[in-house]
Amino acid sequence: MRTERGLPARRWLTVPAARTVLGVIHNVTSATRLLDVLQVFEADPRVRVVFTCTGSSAFEDGIAEFVSAHGLFFLPWESALKERFDLAVSTSRGGNLEDISAPLIGAPHGAGYNKKLSKNPESGIRNPESGAGAGAFGLTAEWLLHDGEVVPSVIVLSHEEQLARLGRDCPEALPYAHVVGDPVADELDASDPFRADYRAAFGIGPEQKLLLITSTWGGDSLFGADIALVERALAELPSDEFRVLAAVHPNAWYGHGEDQIRRWLARALRAGLILPPPAGQGWKAALCAADLYLGDHGSLSLYAAARGLPGVLAAFDDSAVAAGSAMAWLGGALPRLDPGRPLAAQLARARTLPGAADRLTSRAGRAAALLRVLCYRHLRLPEPEFPVVARPVPLPEPAAASPSPLVPASYVSTAIGDREVRVRRHPAELQGRMTAHLGPDAHVTADAAEPDPRLRGMADVLVARPGTDPAAVFARNSRCGLVVSGGRLRLRDGREFAVSGGAEPALAGSVLVALLGEGVEVEGEFGIRAGGVVSVARLALVRDAGEADPGFLGADAPQ
Repeated sequence: MRTERGLPARRWLTVPAARTVLGVIHNVTSATRLLDVLQVFEADPRVRVVFTCTGSSAFEDGIAEFVSAHGLFFLPWESALKERFDLAVSTSRGGNLEDISAPLIGAPHGAGYNKKLSKNPESGIRNPESGAGAGAFGLTAEWLLHDGEVVPSVIVLSHEEQLARLGRDCPEALPYAHVVGDPVADELDASDPFRADYRAAFGIGPEQKLLLITSTWGGDSLFGADIALVERALAELPSDEFRVLAAVHPNAWYGHGEDQIRRWLARALRAGLILPPPAGQGWKAALCAADLYLGDHGSLSLYAAARGLPGVLAAFDDSAVAAGSAMAWLGGALPRLDPGRPLAAQLARARTLPGAADRLTSRAGRAAALLRVLCYRHLRLPEPEFPVVARPVPLPEPAAASPSPLVPASYVSTAIGDREVRVRRHPAELQGRMTAHLGPDAHVTADAAEPDPRLRGMADVLVARPGTDPAAVFARNSRCGLVVSGGRLRLRDGREFAVSGGAEPALAGSVLVALLGEGVEVEGEFGIRAGGVVSVARLALVRDAGEADPGFLGADAPQ
């Protein structure tokens, strides 16, 4: 971004717009919501929108990339202060907004006004970000007044209840307040008919459940309090039945760096974690696709509750939440996660909150229309003749089938029915002290080319590339009792089975392990149920080495 730049002279403009609106960016979080609000100016050539950044956020990383990616016409802050605009719109209260030469519309950058925040580190709170001594960010005199005067010309509220808090904490600002609703809530409602499309784009199977793990930023957030919970969810939930998506606040991404977040989550990503990038709208699509959530005191928990999703709070900083807010209500209504108990049982008791949508917005479906009325009134222009409506959330980029060519190392539990074997798999790399979810007779499958010798060395079944000599695999891996290669399953004792029917090779290997372990007739056709997906494996003995060794899985081999 250029350090010096003003508005181009009118003679250089191709479209001579009658009004100019300044969009004020604080950080990437506020910029994302700012674009939601500024949709009210779409398709109106009378209005041009330019952008600036206050330079007042601790999280400035990512702003230049956001501006470039969205093709925004950007003015440096000092240049913007030298210009006059017909209207300014900000979704944050940070920075010297009183210096802008334009009527200012101030809107929230999350699900209303829920968090406490003080400008003054000496305000009697535990840290400069939150605490008992701070009021709700955006609703107190500290954030709304300058030299005793109200800075915004319009204070946008999402719910009637915020009027009472505003009247208590900054009564001077009440005449400027307007309840318009929540544009993101309306977008999510408009997306309801397309739930299957969002799930398909994320790679979620029809019978799978998507667990949304949502974290705000700061040390008391879910991510800050227990980043290992992401790995734990992937470890304890069967990978064929559940997918896990982590929606992490942009301030966490940009406070540490995108590379660092991905490094911390590297094992989780290898185990199939879906991690939307911080600057896009993947978090909205995740809310459209999810089945349940683990949350904290961030806005996504409130949006998820309003979607009717069952949830559990894995972290919640009560001291950072404004009393009387929708978030305070949510914090008192949802169950809290007990880190010492199995996760699946706690998720089974996740709670839906009837009435959450009514606490999120009191103008459902009307935010865009009401915002446009306010904006055009201050622009002194008639509104366009066409309506403005909430549009469905964009589909995320399609997910890759697998981030790695390796067959994931998995603990596999099996249950044999009538010509059907139920299979449950859990990522082997992530297993820790809690192992009750694995089952007492679980075996391990892995890739014969697995680079981690620990995972390869504990495998009972190794999946090799077609054409691989099983004898060589057995020679290098003393525990391995079965090699899967192409359409052949070779046991260490020399028996070999041909497999057909379309089942995943690793699953076919696990079925053979289960059948032999139970002494069941091996040959024939078997259904394999992994999650809600049923595939078929037809097993035929093509090489017999005589009686099977009872220890063919190498149970007594050194680990």
